[in-house]
Formats: sequence, C-alpha cells, structure tokens
Amino acid sequence: MMTRIRIPVTALLLTLFAAALSPPPALAASGSEPRRDAAAALKSLTAQNSAARLLNSKAVGVLVFPKIIKAGFMFGGQMGEGVLMKRGKAVGYYNSVAASYGLQAGVQWFGYALFFMNNEALAYLDKSEGWEVGVGPSIVVVDQGMGKSITSSTLTEDIYAFIFSQKGLMAGMGIQGSKITKIDK
Repeated sequence: MMTRIRIPVTALLLTLFAAALSPPPALAASGSEPRRDAAAALKSLTAQNSAARLLNSKAVGVLVFPKIIKAGFMFGGQMGEGVLMKRGKAVGYYNSVAASYGLQAGVQWFGYALFFMNNEALAYLDKSEGWEVGVGPSIVVVDQGMGKSITSSTLTEDIYAFIFSQKGLMAGMGIQGSKITKIDK
C-alpha cells in the first residue's frame, strides 16, 4: 500500500513565493535599468504632485524604489531595487525587503520615494549597514491630505516618503519594517 506524503499548503506557497521573488544572479538588472526606471518614476511623481516637487527641490538625496512587489498568503514578503539620486544623478543602489505574517492574501506592487532632507539622515542610510525603516531618522509618509499642506516652512522632518503606482489586490500597505541595504551594481 502506498503512503501519501502531505505537504502543508502554507509551506508550499511560501516556497513558491520565495522562488518567484528571487531572480537568479544572471538575470539581475544591470545598473542602467534601475537608474532609468528610478529617474522616470521620480519625474512622474514630481510632475503629478506639487509636494513631491517641493521636497525634491529641497532634498539632499532621494531614494527611489520604482517597483516593490508584495505577495503573501498568511506569510508574505516584499522586495524591490532602488536608486539613490543626488541632483538628478544616480549615486548608489539599494534593495528593500520586508516579511510579514497574519491574515493576508494577494499580490500587489507599488513604488516609493524617500526624500532625505538633511545630510545626517542621508549618512545614516549607509552608516547603519542595512537601515530598517522606522528605526533611526524620523520619517513621515505623505498622504494626499498632508501633501497639500506642505510648504517650505513646514518641512521639519528628516525624511518624507511617498507611495505611488499601487496596483494589485492585497489589504494594507506601508514601508514600516522594510529593511533597506546598499548593494553593488
């Protein structure tokens, strides 16, 4: 008589999820593709949002993640690559990863930009050897309502974040708990 091997559905889905989000090194994006995507995302964001345009003009650096992929079924994760821009030029490459658990199911993708308003906050990005958003410099996620009230005299935080281009089906979104690490390209 044959015995059946039972694989927990959660473990199987987690394995498939990890495999789907982990591109082999040979297929990783070159430096020019993320740079081009980040520049286009920042241009689009600042063209559509006056608060982002103001922040971009005052920021010492902008870290742009043009596409973060988030997926999960009970256990979830998100990841993506970004580019640090200073005065319109790419000066570094970063990845953003996060894991979560709980009642969740779905797939979505979005982009986000972090506007670093002072050199101390920007220095912390590299000094920390993997910065966990929510730890370290103060960060404010700008929503539609707040974005309308930002002026050059109300800019008092270290970092401002904009989430943009949300697509897909998954409840809840944020960048709290994401870990950002510098990578070589």
